[in-house]
Amino acid sequence: MRIWNLRPGELNLVLILGIALLGNSLAQKIAEIESISRFITDVGAPQFLLLMLVNSFISIVMTGTHTLLVDRFDRIKLMQATCFGLGLAFIFLRCLFVLQAPAWLNSSLFYLLSEQQFIFFPLIFWVLASDMFEPRQAQRLFPLISALGLFGNLIGILIAAFSQDLLQKVNSDNAELIIFNAFIYLILYLVFLFGLQKVHIRQTQVQGQRFRETLLEGWNFVKSISTFRYLTISILAVVVCENIFDFHLLFASASVFPDQNSYQKFFSAFVLVRVIGYLIFESTFTRFLIDKFDLKNAFLLSPIATVGAALLVIFNPGLWGSVGAVLLHNVPLYTIDKTSRRSFQAFVPEERRGRVSLFLDSYLVATAAILTASVVGGIILISRSLGITDYVYIYLSLGAIVGFIALFAILKMRSVYDDSLFNWRLKRRQRSKNVIDKLDS
Repeated sequence: MRIWNLRPGELNLVLILGIALLGNSLAQKIAEIESISRFITDVGAPQFLLLMLVNSFISIVMTGTHTLLVDRFDRIKLMQATCFGLGLAFIFLRCLFVLQAPAWLNSSLFYLLSEQQFIFFPLIFWVLASDMFEPRQAQRLFPLISALGLFGNLIGILIAAFSQDLLQKVNSDNAELIIFNAFIYLILYLVFLFGLQKVHIRQTQVQGQRFRETLLEGWNFVKSISTFRYLTISILAVVVCENIFDFHLLFASASVFPDQNSYQKFFSAFVLVRVIGYLIFESTFTRFLIDKFDLKNAFLLSPIATVGAALLVIFNPGLWGSVGAVLLHNVPLYTIDKTSRRSFQAFVPEERRGRVSLFLDSYLVATAAILTASVVGGIILISRSLGITDYVYIYLSLGAIVGFIALFAILKMRSVYDDSLFNWRLKRRQRSKNVIDKLDS
């Protein structure tokens, strides 16, 4: 297996993990596209803000649950329970469709379930995968496993795009895809149950980690160091803009594609273009730009793209302007900015890195979604009550203002970058020296 850079004993584990990630990615993309298409056409785009709000609170709870569970239970059994639970959840959802529960309830639960596929499954999966391999093995094998996950994304997008036409030919509907997803997770449950019976993973030291302690330690670290403080402000602002642009895309496309079949094909095509954009930019430009501009300057690209996307969609708020704004904003955010953030978090002490990462990548993102849903929803409700019809320009202008705040925060971060990190390291050395002196005395 030299072509894949695999060594004896690794093929079986790579196949098990790769198939698992492929299956989850496939099922998640089907659920995401199908649920959003159903919700927008059956319920409406403005109501999606309420769903975003609910999902944000659920994400906070599930992330806290992950923090509590991942170090307290056998991770293989936790992965088995996750797959079995997702399978049962999809079976329950299919029963609701059979019982003809309200469309808003079915579509909402479908979307919320797809978000847990996207957030909770990978959290458990990558912790388990990290425990199964040594660091050098992980560096060599994880790209191959991730590639299988990406392949699952592409298959899921294609299935979602053409499923309705194919199922109509056999007198069925897209709700059957729910059973297909349930079948995938029950198969994955069996794969983990029987495929990893003889696998022994590294035992990690269990540390009590309450939700409040995790949140406070991440926040205290971020606010005590000016570079991280300004970066946090920028991340929050950029993610708020991301949510505004994503919502406006759903709002603008709803009037162009009124039925689910046409909307699902459009949304599948959009997601496919977005994934390809991520791939091309990540493989071609990300590492080159970080090396060319240096890490602190690389953070400028995402806020600049955010401001550009805001101006684009303000001047062209229709379908193609909103598509262009989302792509212009998201491609740098999920390629060069994401890579830069991960590199920058290497400055965080290892004993705090997990909590700081959890704060920045999970709790902060959920907070941004709560802010977006509350503010944009308030703008729409107040505007409609006052008879204002062009309220899209109000929340899009707000997105531009927030984009400039993100850019200003990064400029401030650059101005204190070197001094802040130097002073922080010096303080750490001084604290360490004081501890040693006390031990010697």
